Amino acid sequence: MCGIAGLIDPKGAPAEALAARARAMADTLRHRGPDDQGVWVAHEAGVALAHRRLSIIDLSAHGHQPMESADGRYVIVLNGEIYNYPALRAELADAGIQFRGHSDTEVLLAAVSRFGLESALQRANGMFALALYDRRNRTLHLARDRMGQKPLYYGFAGPCFVFASELKALRALPEFAAEVDRAALASYVRHGYVPAPHSIYCGVFKLPPGTVLSAPVTEARTRAPGTPRPYWSLEEIAKEGQARPLSLSPAAAEAELDGLLRDAVGHCMVSDVPLGAFLSGGVDSSTVVALMQAQSSAPVRTFTIGFHEAGYDEAAHAARVARHLGTDHSELYVDDAKARGLVPGLAEMYDEPFADSSQIPTALVSRLARARVTVSLSGDGGDELFGGYNRYVWGRNADRFRTLAPAPVRGGVARAIEAVPLAFWDRLFGSGLMPRRLRVPQAGDKLYKLAAILGAPSAAEIYRHIVSLWPQPERLAPGSGEAATRLSAPESWPRLGLAGQMMFLDAAGYLPDDILVKLDRASMAVGLEARVPLLDHRVVEFAWRLPPDFRLRAGRGKWLLRRVLARYVPPSLTERPKMGFGVPIDSWLRGPLRDWAEALLDETRLRSEGFFDPAPIRRRLAEHLSGRRNWQHALWCILMFQAWKERWLDG
Repeated sequence: MCGIAGLIDPKGAPAEALAARARAMADTLRHRGPDDQGVWVAHEAGVALAHRRLSIIDLSAHGHQPMESADGRYVIVLNGEIYNYPALRAELADAGIQFRGHSDTEVLLAAVSRFGLESALQRANGMFALALYDRRNRTLHLARDRMGQKPLYYGFAGPCFVFASELKALRALPEFAAEVDRAALASYVRHGYVPAPHSIYCGVFKLPPGTVLSAPVTEARTRAPGTPRPYWSLEEIAKEGQARPLSLSPAAAEAELDGLLRDAVGHCMVSDVPLGAFLSGGVDSSTVVALMQAQSSAPVRTFTIGFHEAGYDEAAHAARVARHLGTDHSELYVDDAKARGLVPGLAEMYDEPFADSSQIPTALVSRLARARVTVSLSGDGGDELFGGYNRYVWGRNADRFRTLAPAPVRGGVARAIEAVPLAFWDRLFGSGLMPRRLRVPQAGDKLYKLAAILGAPSAAEIYRHIVSLWPQPERLAPGSGEAATRLSAPESWPRLGLAGQMMFLDAAGYLPDDILVKLDRASMAVGLEARVPLLDHRVVEFAWRLPPDFRLRAGRGKWLLRRVLARYVPPSLTERPKMGFGVPIDSWLRGPLRDWAEALLDETRLRSEGFFDPAPIRRRLAEHLSGRRNWQHALWCILMFQAWKERWLDG
């Protein structure tokens, strides 16, 4: 895992100046790669590539980047891992290609030389973001892995075409204009993250997952770097899965998924440095750890963060799974003060506004793991692939009710839900009065959101309501106009039924733009490489060919994945209501973070800054502080923008 950066300067600066600017960009990414650094320059073309290295595979100098191909045509900087590099290396060796070291970067570079870039990427199994300069054609290529596990931004800083793993690297250039994109801001306040391909800055974009962008030096000088083109498409995979679903018995599907997951996890266990895994005790992380332990001759190192607050602590569940599997388990119970202590540094860690509050426990467990390992596997992706989120079941039921019940009936049900205090719903669904399978954390919030979607006129509106922190972002951020995303074009969604469409939209948007961003920034902030075996593209393609009831069955998700896990871990250890991975932001805002929140959301301050209308924010803050409603997620969204602005714009 590493950090990459670079530029094309149309003015053709001297080599020393180009190198200095690229090095300054890379220096901001030192946390991503503390072990080594390098810069390569083609001054005649105005091209500079920079790299910060976290040494994982081939710790020798043969793994140093930027790396030139054996024939001298290509130069590459790569962030990530190519998991199937041993098989690729053997294939290339059979063709007579010789290698200097044994790094995966050298293997991918040789594959590009032999097969071409896009063919090499289609053969590669991994997580990566890369820049490849073709000296013969004087073209810079940017590419990103299929599911968007590794980040890559690109755009312009003055006349220069620039790229980097994180936005802070672009800001190292004096020509960079840090102008907030108002359309991206509106999208942010709806989602709590900025959806790709946009970024928070005007003229800067995220390279979409599974694409290549080619920027010939001559065209980059005219500010026309081209359009990203896909070498792999999740949308096409979803459509193909619908057209040709698997015709397998449950037992056969279970066996095939077990084999795929075992192989994917095995690929992710290749490392020249110590390796472990995050373990929450839920289905996804327990599956990953179980398959790791099944292939390891020694106890796998596992890591869990615990909280003392009821409803937020998963450490006891994780400990039971760890004991059953025989892992070398580490857990750390964190008090409120230590968790809250991370809040001031979040804007530095996430240098784009980002409001998923599970960023805090993710950062804490990454720190815990980094004390003992350099690589940690994660269970992310299972919810989006196998139907794990409660909203898939709730949304499907709401859509069925919408089609069966006339509007007056739906309106009456919605009013009845909202007539009951939120706290009552929380107590009812969180108490022993309900069977375990019906207990729902923060049930009041979920029921109030259900009431809001009962009147939705379409399936698209149901999903929009479910995912929106602020349902009318243009009103909150006046003069913005929301950026175009998949969410704004429901006519283009694959015809998968509402639950399938929601899973697709989550996998194509929420997963790469929220979940994987959270994991990447939190882990890389401490120099930890996080790997996500459930997002092996073979697993993804298999999941999208499953019949719907192999995912959602009897009101529960992950039906097939649970069957695989039951081969290794008794269901009694993992079957419980879904908790998520959160912290008690709601109570913090009413207590120890109240002064901080009040200062950032001061009405005069908001009005003078000009990004938000203070009225709805202050209204929700008052309702939250009084305990009438729990607006923690909506308020956290605005607070994280304000904290980001204070760090990156005001200073």
